[in-house]
Amino acid sequence: MNRSKKILTIGLLGTLGLVGMQSCSESFLDVPPQGEQTPTDFFSDPEAAPRLVNAIYNKMLDWNMHSFSWLGVTSIITDDADKGSDPGDTGTDKHELDNFTFTPSSISFNEVWVGFYQGVARANQALQYLPQLNIDESFRNRLIGEARFLRAYFYFNLVRMFGGVPLIESVPDPTNEADIMNGRTRATREQVYDFIKSDLQFAVDNLPEKSQYEASERGRATKGAAKTLLAKVNMYQGNWQEVLRLTNEVIQSNQYQLHPNYAEIWRESSENGPESIFEVQGRGVVPAQGIEGYYETQGARGPGGWGWGFNTPSQDLAQAYEPGDPRRESTIIFRGDTLWDGFVTSPQLVNPRYNYKAYVSRTQESYSGNNWETNKNMRILRYAEVLLMNAEAANELGMTAQALEMLNRVRARARGTSTTILPAVTTTVQATLRERIWRERRVELAMEHDRYFDLVRQGRAAEVFQALGKPFVKGKHEVFPIPQNQINLSGGTLTQNPNY
Repeated sequence: MNRSKKILTIGLLGTLGLVGMQSCSESFLDVPPQGEQTPTDFFSDPEAAPRLVNAIYNKMLDWNMHSFSWLGVTSIITDDADKGSDPGDTGTDKHELDNFTFTPSSISFNEVWVGFYQGVARANQALQYLPQLNIDESFRNRLIGEARFLRAYFYFNLVRMFGGVPLIESVPDPTNEADIMNGRTRATREQVYDFIKSDLQFAVDNLPEKSQYEASERGRATKGAAKTLLAKVNMYQGNWQEVLRLTNEVIQSNQYQLHPNYAEIWRESSENGPESIFEVQGRGVVPAQGIEGYYETQGARGPGGWGWGFNTPSQDLAQAYEPGDPRRESTIIFRGDTLWDGFVTSPQLVNPRYNYKAYVSRTQESYSGNNWETNKNMRILRYAEVLLMNAEAANELGMTAQALEMLNRVRARARGTSTTILPAVTTTVQATLRERIWRERRVELAMEHDRYFDLVRQGRAAEVFQALGKPFVKGKHEVFPIPQNQINLSGGTLTQNPNY
């Protein structure tokens, strides 16, 4: 056991880049100096427990999880965005994603596969050792709840992208043939969803509410986050009664509220604020510790620009907003715009539109001078989505009044104090209201990495993409190809998705 612990310590502190040689009371994203000696009594020290979980959070900052390839497979591929950048700069395969000419060998799929499975591995390592540490039981269960929430989040993205995937529930034994084969064998989509829901239910039962965390612990998974993600998982399965129950509980918890000004949600001042349910935490300090490349790859390109210019909002998205909807100007930077901090963008930028939700102010926020790893957080779950999920579930269950109430709360926030734009939706026809809720999801959550998966679960992907000239093939493109590199590594045991 001692030898196994030493091996795991090396793996966590070396290859996995464990964060946080700090006590639990310090910021859980503080990073120790490179090369710091690992304490020999790491696993006998109760203060080691948070570090095991902090390593999982830290993985979400890596290039291969929430950065360039993630933008490709969740945004550039959709009708909300174009590849952007210069025509000759393909981003390796981002042009393939934009044009639906991708193959199992396209690099982005392998990169996110590896990134999310590395997250699963960190969660499994934490979950293996947390039960053995001599710490307070409720604290232990909270940390286990955080680890299981994060593992569920990783698998939720994997199953949405690839369908059934290998289900690795614990640290594999490389000498055990059964463990090796399990890592090469795809579970069914239903088995993966069941596993996700089991993890999330444990998190619901053991995590505190947002208000119960100390300020230094903001950004950790909460009971509300677990319920929200569990509701979202059930939404993808069409379990509307569960979606309604869970979102009702989040609403009634009084832990969250809509931010009064939509445009301010993506500013540093609003991070982990009243509308925030879960965010990837990035801090632009020295040493820099932000999401690698997430903001620079989307920054405006050209004279006076600040980035690579990829993942640009599409003309189709720009036209999707109702006249006067302020969310349009809060989501899209147009050439020549004056931004919220007074910065004037050049009329000569390469692309006509850029993602405002990925803008970092170099004068009004705690900018460290590092565009690659900035201070900005990435929003994963917001209260507005809870209201929209509640509205969709209520409408599917014939509860029209509740559906309208929740939908119109979101619209009321969007229009602010004006009553002349975004009038309240009043239709009581279920099919019409369903379409209004879907449209509201698009404009409210634009460029927030859900659009592709929304269209697939709604059964509209082929219709929407083909209308835009994208060669979406029904029965194929609802999921992405299993990366060819992973099939090769499995010796051909890992099977490919249909028609790839």
